[in-house]
Amino acid sequence: MQGKLIIIIIMIPTTSHGGRRMLITAALFIAVALISLDAASAQPATHYYEFILKESNFTKLCSTKAMISVNGSFPGPTITVRRGDTAYVNVHNHGEHGVTLHWHGVKQPRNPWSDGPENITQCPIQPGNNFTYEVVFSDEEGTLWWHAHSEWTRATVHGAIVVLPAQGKTYPFPAPYADQTIVLASWFKGDVKTIIDDALSTGGDPRASDAFTINGEPGDLYPCSKQTTTRITVNSGQTYLLRLINAVMNEEHFFGIANHTLTVVGRDGSYTKPYPTPFVVISPGQTMDVLVTANMTVSHYYVVSTPFEDGDVPFDKTTATAIMQYSGVYPPPSAVPYPVLPAYDDSAAAEGFVAGLRSLASEEHPVNVPKDVKKRFVIAIALNALPCANASCDGPDGNRMAASLNNVSFVSRSVDILDAYYSNQNGIFNQDFPSEPLTYFNFTGNNAGVSGATARGTRAMMVEYGDTVEIVLQGTSLGAAQNHPIHYHGYNFFLVGAGKGNFDVKTHPGSYNLVDPLEVNTIGVPKNGWAAFRFLANNPGVWFMHCHLERHATWGMETVVIVKNGNSTDARIRPRPDHMPLCSAS
Repeated sequence: MQGKLIIIIIMIPTTSHGGRRMLITAALFIAVALISLDAASAQPATHYYEFILKESNFTKLCSTKAMISVNGSFPGPTITVRRGDTAYVNVHNHGEHGVTLHWHGVKQPRNPWSDGPENITQCPIQPGNNFTYEVVFSDEEGTLWWHAHSEWTRATVHGAIVVLPAQGKTYPFPAPYADQTIVLASWFKGDVKTIIDDALSTGGDPRASDAFTINGEPGDLYPCSKQTTTRITVNSGQTYLLRLINAVMNEEHFFGIANHTLTVVGRDGSYTKPYPTPFVVISPGQTMDVLVTANMTVSHYYVVSTPFEDGDVPFDKTTATAIMQYSGVYPPPSAVPYPVLPAYDDSAAAEGFVAGLRSLASEEHPVNVPKDVKKRFVIAIALNALPCANASCDGPDGNRMAASLNNVSFVSRSVDILDAYYSNQNGIFNQDFPSEPLTYFNFTGNNAGVSGATARGTRAMMVEYGDTVEIVLQGTSLGAAQNHPIHYHGYNFFLVGAGKGNFDVKTHPGSYNLVDPLEVNTIGVPKNGWAAFRFLANNPGVWFMHCHLERHATWGMETVVIVKNGNSTDARIRPRPDHMPLCSAS
């Protein structure tokens, strides 16, 4: 409700001047009181949540297993706020291992202490302990998500964040009849921690997942799953807002609904120009706001999520399904329509979809792209190998699988980098992450003779407060060329350019979109290509940047960006809370 001046006049029967003064005074008092109440209702609100992490039993694919979850549900509970609100989430760890939570896409202004990545901004919450996160929302609006940020725990510990417009504001599109959150995820029949621990001990590729799920259920293409298939009920003629989240561990996905057009209106907590499409492609870490109108024959329609993988690597080739079911009484269809989606390796379809998306760039939701770049990083992304004694590992040529950014395979420490930086501890990390590749070669072409070896280290990218920064992510064909979804904490950034081949600093910036580029927190770097993004470094802190394919992050495709403090109080990291989890073996 927007601010309104409402005057209620109370008639007081009198003929005296004093009575008229009383009438005027009463009217003014009531008007002021109503204005105050309306203003108070428009103020940012505070929300409180209790998350209990514990082992619970789940049955899928004909077998039952115990796994860590939040409040006994998979996916976990949804956090709902309005733009500018604050949420306090008290996390109780009743599991067997240390864990942290990350609020994916929430910028957390000056508050990296509650960002969550393990040993980057905090140490894990130990079993039997709790920690309260202060999740500070600023200008995010739309769909985001939260997930565990400790090893592979996010496979089962994740959920949605719904950020509604501020009180008195509306969507920049006709209000939908209702909304529906759709979380895509991976399902492993085995214990996820055991799977990754085994892969790390042997140096090889972790085993792929056994299924994908839509809102926790695989769907009727999998064994023992038909009766539990997720069903989404809609009313004929109504438009729905689908809040789509890719929580899958290692695969990007094509998503579609049979016979229905999807209209993308948001990405990663920012609005886009309405973009009609028969399907979307969504990478791990990304979120989308999608409108769909129930304007087909009253019936049932398949909702399908299937992997997109353009690299020569092992992956889960299965397909998750749900049913969109029109309400009402009618005979069940003899055959449920199935959507036509691109082939699993159709790079052109995926890249064409992304190229069609643009920021809304309206007066209400402006786009302010930094024009003059103060600091540029060019970062080569690669899959690598580390030598293994006697060639005894399961990676290529008996080596250990690794991954890197600018030939640095990230090494996590047993204490968190944020605290080390804040308290000036030495020996935890180095402030010398290379601003460009150590060696330039034909990154996306024939790299015969180029070593696939990499260095290991904990090296941070240092950025001055207030700088305009451009980061160019250059894919390579080392190891195995493929699309890489890169996520940057603490910021939304502008995807100003992308293309195939090798980035050319002299020619490619001339083709940048500086008018209405996507404002996002996770981008897919094209296979054998590059992507460039810009941001204004106005959020001081230690912020993680990593590939959201979990196996690549595990192998070291990650780093930290440290945005230094500015000169004023509101340009400095907030003081360290006195209740941060203690650093000890997790």
